[in-house]
Amino acid sequence: MNQGGGLERLVVAIDDGYASYDQEEALLGAEGARFEVRPCRRDPKRALDAAREADVVLVRESPLPREVIQGLTKCRAIVRYGIGVDNIDQVAASERRIAVANVPDYGTDEVSSQAVALALAVSRRLWLHDREVREGRWSTGVLQPMFRLRGRTLGLVGFGRIARMTLEKFAGFGFGRVLVNDPRAELPDGLERADIDTLCAESDVISLHAPLNEQTRHLINAERIARMRPTAILVNTARGGLVHTDALHEALAARRILGAGLDVFEQEPPGIHKLFSLDNVVVSNHMGWYSEEAMRELQRKTAEEAARVLRGEAPLNWLNRW
Repeated sequence: MNQGGGLERLVVAIDDGYASYDQEEALLGAEGARFEVRPCRRDPKRALDAAREADVVLVRESPLPREVIQGLTKCRAIVRYGIGVDNIDQVAASERRIAVANVPDYGTDEVSSQAVALALAVSRRLWLHDREVREGRWSTGVLQPMFRLRGRTLGLVGFGRIARMTLEKFAGFGFGRVLVNDPRAELPDGLERADIDTLCAESDVISLHAPLNEQTRHLINAERIARMRPTAILVNTARGGLVHTDALHEALAARRILGAGLDVFEQEPPGIHKLFSLDNVVVSNHMGWYSEEAMRELQRKTAEEAARVLRGEAPLNWLNRW
């Protein structure tokens, strides 16, 4: 990595949204750096204007495409407030010898809880019954079929930190089988490795925990959704682009699968999507990562990565090593 120089360095966050940046200011100030929040509102031109002279760029959701990265004059690292880095052109960054880093270990407990909560909300039809009670109705009949989870099959796509904790939290529900689609992960005894087609065909709850890249985009497509059981529940707390949204909508509208729980979408914010008119889908606004503790941890670890770079050290979670 470049060592860089100068008496005062600049670290710029190109997305706002946190109530306080006291940790960033303290940790980076201790390295002789000035920290500034310069919101670009997901506009690449504004992002370049904000970050052009920065030594380190901190980013949340805003895209950093090639044209922005090529215009950075002093940048030594881009650090993502979070896990996924599909909004950063890592190839362009590598060509400029700009390190790309993330924070992969800050919201494991929260996202795994969100995955379980979404699965249960769909399984128990909570949204439908909540709406009925709020509207003054009190039906004791069956609004839509429900099925117990005990003895059924759980499918995990990806088996990293979040998926493993999701499995821990699901353990008490008595799934009869657990299928895992992750070619690189070592699996504990009792879990079965499965290709994605088999997992989709044989699982009753399918929870997505894979990164988004060219190989995984629309991993859950029309063909794989067609393989799913009528009792299948699809849960996505990872990245919206893993799922072909139109194909999922078609299957849910036709009730070919039981339901879906979605915290992420292909386009964010998604606007008023046609999915939202269906009563067999539960949605949230990409907030599975959040708790007060997780937010503080994320900000601290992001600032610590930037501080390492300013000291001439490699980021702890350097993704595009050369």
